[in-house]
Amino acid sequence: MTRYTLHGIFASGPTYKVGLMLNLTGTPYDYEHVDLRSGAHKADAFLAKNRYGQVPVLEDHEKDMCLCQSSVILDYLADETGQFGGKDRAERLRAREWQLWGAGQLTTGIYRTRAMKLGFFTFPEQVAEANLNAANGALKELNGLLDGRDWLVGGGVTIADLDIYGIVAYAPQAQIDLGAYPHVRRWMSRVEALPRFKSVDAALPKESAKA
Repeated sequence: MTRYTLHGIFASGPTYKVGLMLNLTGTPYDYEHVDLRSGAHKADAFLAKNRYGQVPVLEDHEKDMCLCQSSVILDYLADETGQFGGKDRAERLRAREWQLWGAGQLTTGIYRTRAMKLGFFTFPEQVAEANLNAANGALKELNGLLDGRDWLVGGGVTIADLDIYGIVAYAPQAQIDLGAYPHVRRWMSRVEALPRFKSVDAALPKESAKA
């Protein structure tokens, strides 16, 4: 049996983050497509794995562990694979700071604007404008914080980079121009140059698949 099973949907940013981590670490995994349109994420069988009824979910069959929330899963996989966890506890904690910053400052603006542009949701004009302004405000902050840095934490790539990349990579689908954020673009290019990297369009299958 393959050790890991990832439950998600190919269009999900949080699911992409986990798929990216698994790909970059060279970790085989089975993939279970969760059909959100049919309500599969609200079925009892799925709620038994994730009480919040959301994707992604990662099952570790070797350790009988079932985890949800992408940032928690990335943290877990960093421990299990020994990759992208930072060189010491201080770097791991800095990475966690970035993950929480991304969830609080970056996710809503980019993901919701993307959802509206793709026709997944509709928002009142004022809400849509607020989402877009939030996205650009967070990107401006990120751009400044990346000035003079190759990576978000320390001297190498960590789960912080993978987590934040998994948000910013959807800016084009949100019709947000990244041209105003040159440090962000250069940092993204470094992530995209990593061995085994796969883009948001290529990382996840559209149907369930075995490793």
